[in-house]
Amino acid sequence: IAIIPARGGSKGIPRKNIVSVGGKPLLQWTIEAACAASCVSRIVVSTDDEEIADTARMLGAEVPFLRSANLARDDTPGIDPIIEMLNTLGTVETWACVLQPTSPLRTAGDIDGARAHAEDCNADAVLGVTRVRQHTAWQRQFNDRGWLIETPPVPPTRQELAQYFCPNGAIYLTRTEVLTRERTLTPSRTVAWEMPPSRSLDIDIEDDLIVAEALLGFRVG
Repeated sequence: IAIIPARGGSKGIPRKNIVSVGGKPLLQWTIEAACAASCVSRIVVSTDDEEIADTARMLGAEVPFLRSANLARDDTPGIDPIIEMLNTLGTVETWACVLQPTSPLRTAGDIDGARAHAEDCNADAVLGVTRVRQHTAWQRQFNDRGWLIETPPVPPTRQELAQYFCPNGAIYLTRTEVLTRERTLTPSRTVAWEMPPSRSLDIDIEDDLIVAEALLGFRVG
């Protein structure tokens, strides 16, 4: 089961989940990827917003109910609407794949690849990640007056640096039974599904929309 959380009260970009990106509502890119993934048998959207719900239904997803207001606040833990959806549906699917609509560059191949990777590793969850491009060892601190604070020397070459990965928000695939029992998308037996930066954009601010437009235009052009 693919679960797409899409509340209506986004602050950084008003109405973000249905803003037009690449000629489509942002939500549409994620629904289309889920529809094209062979491992997905059901697509549901969790939202508190009637317009988002109508858009999701028009695009072929289910909206079984509107999310309650207390689960659509800025400080609502992200896991709560997912648990609400699974408990309300009484789902029988073995895996739950949470797909944020703010990751429009994620593909059906990523979803299917993550599912196959989970089986290969006998994992309880798969987390979409991308390599950190600006390594933490190269970061610098400045004091409140703007003066550089001394930091330890860094290795002389990039090849000598330990590799770090950052969750990209594109894929959270978790065994349903583990998710509901432990109330987490990333239990202890979680493996990484590495994605390139070109498919890892997480739209949060207006500038991200510009980047998404360019990348999506290149993909479909």
